[in-house]
Amino acid sequence: MNVEKKIGQYLKENGIKQIFVAEKAGITSSAMSDICNDKRQITVTEYYNVCKVLQLPLNYFLEIAV
Repeated sequence: MNVEKKIGQYLKENGIKQIFVAEKAGITSSAMSDICNDKRQITVTEYYNVCKVLQLPLNYFLEIAV
C-alpha cells in the first residue's frame, strides 16, 4: 500500500476528518481528498505537514527497506 492510501486509511480508522488535516497542514481540501483517494501523489512538504498535524513520526507511513 502506498503512502497516500495509508494516510487516507489512518484518517478513516481514527475518525479524523480530511478537512481538519488539510486546514492545519496548509493543503486545500480538494488536494487532501485527491491524496487520500490516491488520485495524486503527496509532496514532501505536504507529507511533512500532515505528519506534523497528526503528531506522527515522519517514517510512520513509509516502508523503508533496510
